[in-house]
Formats: sequence, C-alpha cells, structure tokens
Amino acid sequence: MIDKVFPKIHDEGYKFIVIFGLVTIILYFISNFLGLVGLVLTIWCYYFFRDPERFSINDENYLVSPADGLVLQVQDSDGPKELNMEGKKFTKVSIFMNVFDCHVNRTPCSGKLTEMIYKPGIFLNASLDKASEDNERKYYKITNSAGEEVIVVQIAGLIARRIVSEVSENSELKQGEKIGMIRFGSRADIYFNNYTPLVKVNQRTIAGETLIAKK
Repeated sequence: MIDKVFPKIHDEGYKFIVIFGLVTIILYFISNFLGLVGLVLTIWCYYFFRDPERFSINDENYLVSPADGLVLQVQDSDGPKELNMEGKKFTKVSIFMNVFDCHVNRTPCSGKLTEMIYKPGIFLNASLDKASEDNERKYYKITNSAGEEVIVVQIAGLIARRIVSEVSENSELKQGEKIGMIRFGSRADIYFNNYTPLVKVNQRTIAGETLIAKK
C-alpha cells in the first residue's frame, strides 16, 4: 500500500522534484493560490518519475510491452531505415505515453542489444504518425536467442526534450529489464516479425507485463 502512495522514483526525477519544490516555496510567498498550484505540480512531477517494480513472463514465446500507455497502431510496416532495415517487413505497434503514464521503458524480450542509434529531430505531438520519422528518437535493436531481431524506438514528444538510456550497445538484456525513459510525454514503437500481435488499438498497456505478441 505504501509503495502505491509513495512509489519508488527514477534517478532522473530527483533534481526536477527539488526544483519544483523550491519554486513552490517561492510561489507561496507570492500567493497562497500560486503556492497551491506549485504544490499540485510538484506532486505530479513526483508521480511522473515513478519507477515501479514490474514482473515479466520471462518466456521467449512472448513479447511484453516496452511502455505504459495507449496503443495507437498495430500495422504492417517496413523496418526503420535508420537501421538499414527498410527492405524487411515487420509488424509495428505504437504506444503513446501521456504525461500521467509511467515513462520508464523496458525491453520486450531477452537478448543482446546489438545496435543502438540516436537521431535528433523536432518535437511534434508524439501521437501523430509523423513523429516516428521526424521527432527526436532512439533505436534499440535486440537480437534474441533464435537470432530474431526486435526493435524498440523511444520517440520524444511535444513536451519531452530528452531521451535517457540505461543500457549500452552489446549489453545482454533480460525480458522486462529497464532500457531508459523519456521525460514529459512521448511514444514507444516496437517492430517484430515471427510473432502474432495480441493487442488492439486503444488498449492500455503496462511496460514489462502486458503481452504484446506471441509466437
């Protein structure tokens, strides 16, 4: 119960919570109303950076969600050109994270992180399809034990300005392990083949736990 009221905070959050708290104190000296607004925003900031424990299925026959959020798309797609995979066919699932969702992202499967690429870009609303090609983003290519490639893309949103990675290239990852987070509203895309999608548009997902696809 305590963990739900006072969840663990991601390391990225502490400096923002301190800043929000200091601004709130200053606002209280100006106006009680402004101080109250600052307090609400500080509480929101605390919960934005929550980093709850997640428990994955640990089964190579399934892919788990890389993000908390709302499924925007489930469709056939070419692979990302940034990874020189535009000639390959994949199923692509896009998940939108609003400013109230947990923004810690996780790997959908166990495997080796064989390639990681950062691409600068603009900051469109992450719910728009063009965000996959135009926004700041980071690609993670994960190769599982069967040699199959699963790609996760972190896409910065309208408010987000930084993608934070917690893993490095050639790392060995376990299913559901944290790979990073995006600050303040964003999107995650996952590309895969040889799996059948299990999610539908407008479905809510939980990172590391919701089953996205199965063999």
